[in-house]
Amino acid sequence: MAKDSFLVGLIGSGIGPSLSPALHEREADRQGLRYLYRLIDIDTLGVEAHAVGDLVRAARDLGFDGLNITHPCKQLVIEHLDGLDPQAEALGAVNTVVFEDGSAVGHNTDVTGFAASFARGLPDAPLDRVVQLGAGGAGAAVAHAILTLGAGQVTVVDALPDRAADLAASLNRHFGEGRATAATPDRLPALIGRSDGVDGLVHATPTGMAAHPGLPFPAELLHPGLWVAEVVYRPLETELLRTARAVGCATLDGGGMAVFQAADAFRLFTGREPDTARMLADIAELAGALPAPKQPETAAAGSDRCRKQ
Repeated sequence: MAKDSFLVGLIGSGIGPSLSPALHEREADRQGLRYLYRLIDIDTLGVEAHAVGDLVRAARDLGFDGLNITHPCKQLVIEHLDGLDPQAEALGAVNTVVFEDGSAVGHNTDVTGFAASFARGLPDAPLDRVVQLGAGGAGAAVAHAILTLGAGQVTVVDALPDRAADLAASLNRHFGEGRATAATPDRLPALIGRSDGVDGLVHATPTGMAAHPGLPFPAELLHPGLWVAEVVYRPLETELLRTARAVGCATLDGGGMAVFQAADAFRLFTGREPDTARMLADIAELAGALPAPKQPETAAAGSDRCRKQ
């Protein structure tokens, strides 16, 4: 008899506003499942990010079916797992842990989530040269997704030079030499200037979240020749997206990535197929946005092709 009751959770910092519980539980309700999604906030617990290993072991012992992992634990959790799927191993970051037969196996649905969202929301965006701001756990996933989608070259910008260099080196090993370079934020004006030929900008830092409002760089660096893709989804309308649209940039909010990564995690936890169209409508409602536009047939097919997990 198929399992119809699930206990899952999310480990991270400042996750009170997360929409993951509602996204998962709404879809589970529609499928007739008993599904409880718990928030395990390290700030509320008063523990450091390095306690993620203890939290994962406790969840496994308490009978959880799986966990989502978010900032700042996506990389720290790896040493506490029994195995990694190839995507997570290549990335060095985990956002989903599945408990099965006493083992904890790490996956990464951020890659497939961003790829599916980009294919849906910016299907015709040029990808010859892309600049990405942020080289953390989410940044690693997004950079892999952009190169998987066919980007010619990605420049990874991070305030921590070693982190940017490490991610660029990892991308070059995986996709081929010259596909990625590293830079520091002081080079942003030159990198995304009107004359430098960059097609788009991916923002993958916490700036713009409810707890970290503002712009990640000066507004005057934006110009109509750029497309701008955001990872932050709460709020859906970040200051970066609002400013980018005002100057004529094509934009992509973080809602699609949140939905498609949640859908892939839901599939891993339950073995059931989620309805992403319903989940896109859910996030639009939950985030207080306008109803999600109807998904074109071609975009839907592209999204499915990008989803590898």
